[in-house]
Amino acid sequence: MASINLAKRALRKEVKKKIAALTSKEKFHQSHLVANKIIKSELLKNSERISIYVSTDEEINTTTIMEAIFNLGKTCFIPRYSFDKIHMDMVKLHSMDDLERLPLTKWNIKQPSLMEARENALDTGGLDLIFIPGLAFTKDGKRLGRGKAFYDTYLGQCCEKQAKPPIKVGLAFAEQIFEDIPTDDHDIVLDHVVSCDSVSNDL
Repeated sequence: MASINLAKRALRKEVKKKIAALTSKEKFHQSHLVANKIIKSELLKNSERISIYVSTDEEINTTTIMEAIFNLGKTCFIPRYSFDKIHMDMVKLHSMDDLERLPLTKWNIKQPSLMEARENALDTGGLDLIFIPGLAFTKDGKRLGRGKAFYDTYLGQCCEKQAKPPIKVGLAFAEQIFEDIPTDDHDIVLDHVVSCDSVSNDL
């Protein structure tokens, strides 16, 4: 276990350096290609309740995908993190205007206030599809997160509360794709990983 944790830590450092070296133009280009693959997919069309993360500059930009979710008349949920309690839930986002009005946390992530009442996905029918951020991925669905286990924990809750778990999709820059990455037994395996030059499985 100790050796796996050390390997994860080293890989996180490596990936962060690779992403930091990307220009804004390259990030925009890769994000555009990834978003187009998602928007054209049957997976998006066939899902009604969708969770998507609000991207930071270190991640594939999700704004275009979010816009498509609303344009298709789907129900959109976004993460709301409590870093003090290491807890995350998925709460309803009403529109792109709603997104613009959200406050920034001290971690520079837009999300509704923890005190604001919002529809919680797991209380009202669960999720069909969930887009999951990460630092490194393999084409067969392995994922390395940032080490807090927010998504591993949340997906465990989905399995407990939903008869059918959501389809799990990772979005990645080409620089985040590896042949193999260190994982533990509790690490989730994604159904699809989408980058600008590859899709792990048909969408």
